[in-house]
Amino acid sequence: MDELTHFSADGRARMVDVSDKANTQRVAIASGVIRMMPATLERIRTGKIAKGNVLAVADVAAVMAAKRTPDMIPMCHSLPLTGVEVSFAEINDADASGCVGLRVTATTKCVGQTGVEMEALCAASTALLTVYDMCKAMDRGMRIEHVQLEEKRGGKSGVWRRGEA
Repeated sequence: MDELTHFSADGRARMVDVSDKANTQRVAIASGVIRMMPATLERIRTGKIAKGNVLAVADVAAVMAAKRTPDMIPMCHSLPLTGVEVSFAEINDADASGCVGLRVTATTKCVGQTGVEMEALCAASTALLTVYDMCKAMDRGMRIEHVQLEEKRGGKSGVWRRGEA
C-alpha cells in the first residue's frame, strides 16, 4: 500500500507538492446510482418534474462541481480541466424494495501533474444530489448508493480499473 501523502512528518494535513511531476494526460471515470420509485423515474423520463428537465440540470451541476472541486475538498489541487462528460442510464430492474434507478457516469480530463479522480467523484455525487433535490417532493425515500471510482488513467501509476488486480 502507498504511504499517505496528505500528512506531513508531524501528522499535519498538507497539500501534496506536485511541482516535480510531469504534465501528462489524466482521465478519471466515476459513477453512482440513485434508487427511486418507478413513478419518479417515469416522470423524469417524460419531463414531468415541476422543477424542469432533471437530467439537463444534473448534467450542468456535475460540470460545475468538477470545476469547483478544490473549493470543497481542502487538499485538492486546482486543475485546468480540459473536459467533463456526464451520462445517465436508466436501471429498470427493480431491487428488493421495488426501486428502479439512474446510474450517472462522470468522466473528467486534464493535462496536469496530478489526477482528476476527485473531480470525477464530485461530479457524479453532485449529479445524484441534484436529481434528489429536483425529485424529492414526490419521492423523499430515494437513496444514493455506490458512488465510486471506476477508472483512472495517467501519471506514473498508469491505468487503474475497478475489478482488476
